[in-house]
Amino acid sequence: MKFFIDTANLDQIKEAQELGVLDGVTTNPSLMAKEGITGKNNILKHYVDICNIVEGDVSAEVIATDLEGMIKEGEELADLHEQIVVKLPMTKDGVKACKYFSDKGIKTNVTLVFSAGQALLAAKAGATYVSPFIGRLDDVSTDGLNLIQEIREIYDNYGFETEILAASVRHTMHIVNCAKIGADVMTGPLSAITGLLKHPLTDLGLAQFIADYEKGNKQ
Repeated sequence: MKFFIDTANLDQIKEAQELGVLDGVTTNPSLMAKEGITGKNNILKHYVDICNIVEGDVSAEVIATDLEGMIKEGEELADLHEQIVVKLPMTKDGVKACKYFSDKGIKTNVTLVFSAGQALLAAKAGATYVSPFIGRLDDVSTDGLNLIQEIREIYDNYGFETEILAASVRHTMHIVNCAKIGADVMTGPLSAITGLLKHPLTDLGLAQFIADYEKGNKQ
């Protein structure tokens, strides 16, 4: 399973990269604004800054909602850096744009996916990644993990190469359960990734090892 971090915070990206498990980054205008990154030129520069930290794919989202606008923005984003993946919404024009970019060999991430049917369309259009939002489904009393299972089954049935990118991951058990049912990628906050490190028995065991060493090696 690939680990992506969902943020525009360079310090958090660096911390995840230094941990040695980071495979890529997803971000969007909302996350950019949260970090005080505003204005087109600043946003484009920030995408490049992110690419210079990580070695993997960096999803950069278009703002336009019409086909012509998506293509224009997507091409501009793709030209920024070879690691950029053009992030498109799951709409009719978004699917058309996905097909356009796929035919040109430009990676895409179709986002805001909430059904297996949407994921099927994205795969048919050649999406590199499809992003089902499991946390947002949980928020409305719908099983987000079940959607991952449905998409996995469909993609396996027909040999689609589109990768399932579990998005809106909120906590460690989201990550573990997504791994168990075969999501190709997860993207979430740094806290969810570092949360996997934690277990009270690890802490107790380490404390005991240190105590025993000090007891046996007193001068």
